[in-house]
Amino acid sequence: MTGVKIRDDESFEKALRRFNKFCEKMGILSDIKKHQHFEKPSERRKRKLNAAKRKLRKLMKENAE
Repeated sequence: MTGVKIRDDESFEKALRRFNKFCEKMGILSDIKKHQHFEKPSERRKRKLNAAKRKLRKLMKENAE
């Protein structure tokens, strides 16, 4: 179970921000989104291939400049 302890002089908004940042670092939200629906192995491969292409294109663009 994920949680943060609210400090004595801390506002709720600040504690909520810390909690959201902690969840983002742990990858909890992306994991939940991944498991909301079944993804076929072929779709997973296609998604990863597209992500690799985008990453390569970005690196090539940075090297060209």
